[in-house]
Amino acid sequence: MGLVGENGSGKSTLMRILVGDLAADAGTVSSVGQVGYCPQQPVVYPRLNCDEHFELFGRAYGMTFTAERESRRTLYVALGFERYARTRTDQLSGGTLAKLNLALALLPDPEVLLLDEPYSGFDWDTYLRFWEIVADRRARGRSVLIISHFVTDEERFDRIVEVRDGRTHQR
Repeated sequence: MGLVGENGSGKSTLMRILVGDLAADAGTVSSVGQVGYCPQQPVVYPRLNCDEHFELFGRAYGMTFTAERESRRTLYVALGFERYARTRTDQLSGGTLAKLNLALALLPDPEVLLLDEPYSGFDWDTYLRFWEIVADRRARGRSVLIISHFVTDEERFDRIVEVRDGRTHQR
């Protein structure tokens, strides 16, 4: 599913409410299963390398060492950044940092994946790899919500909702 809208329309605020980072002014949010979150701005520790981030996040997700290592290896290959495994995040390019940000959200293979502007900074090859990952998740019954300023490739989405004037509109 895609959620689109202008800057300031509330897309990122909605995402932060969905993941519990902000309290809602009204209404309730409930979820079943594990949720992965890829914020628009990566939240990483500059002095840790990519492998150390995977280890840290794996523990936070409650993954076993073996499951974390296997998922990490798969994600490095799927997103094409395995050569940066031991590179500190303060030394990564913006595109590689975006790959790590996405990979950390994907690490536990959550039932629901919430992505805020996930492919800004991706090169064309990574953009295509991203959509392969989304298609694989869809085929396995997983859900993905992508927030973006605009949507190209509308055919890749099952549904697109636009936020305009404080209201949502189906496209």
